[in-house]
Amino acid sequence: MTDADDLLQRALTDAEASAAIALKVSELPLSDALTVIFHGRRDLGTLQTYVTNGGRGAGAAVGASELLRVPCDLDLADAATRDEAEELYAAQARALRDAIVAADNVLAVWAGPLASATGGDVAVDRSIELNVRLPAHRLMPVALSAPERRLFVAAVCGARTLAAGRPPLGIVCAQQDLAHVYQLSDDPESCLEDFEERAAEHARRTAQWLDHQDASVMRFLELNGDDFHRAG
Repeated sequence: MTDADDLLQRALTDAEASAAIALKVSELPLSDALTVIFHGRRDLGTLQTYVTNGGRGAGAAVGASELLRVPCDLDLADAATRDEAEELYAAQARALRDAIVAADNVLAVWAGPLASATGGDVAVDRSIELNVRLPAHRLMPVALSAPERRLFVAAVCGARTLAAGRPPLGIVCAQQDLAHVYQLSDDPESCLEDFEERAAEHARRTAQWLDHQDASVMRFLELNGDDFHRAG
């Protein structure tokens, strides 16, 4: 993390209102390479974390549409000196890097079981925005996709500062308006079986609700006859 440490030293002595530190995480089995960007703005009092695809070097231009906001931010407030800030940064950046490496390795393991469970090809989706709602924050802009089932599998994390160590992680299965988070250490085959049962139960409940709504509408239309006494 030498390059990132050099960037930190420059950021700490920079008189500008904002600074950014880039941390490359490479040789990932699924994502290949990701770049973490820590961005601080003194005028707004913000220190935020973003993750983008690819290995971006210092000075590389990155558009806002390429950045995934990850709510696991640095907390260097307890540093009394620049040296202490460097030590805190190194430990906290390492915690996020370790989280990304762990999550990417687990997602790579999920690819095979997902293909077997869905009976189709599995794609790697590198979109910042997925077309499904998730119950937790994404850790990186990479997800597994089973297009025929419209099913996504992604790594998610809890929101907290990196001063607390590696953030809590999970794997989310998401399909249309159904999503469920599993522990990172859970068996993929068992998780996919469980999610299939949840999806089937959700489909049954949805069908029952639609039947109920249809019956309610039909009764309402029956009341619309000439002999119905209208309110007011």
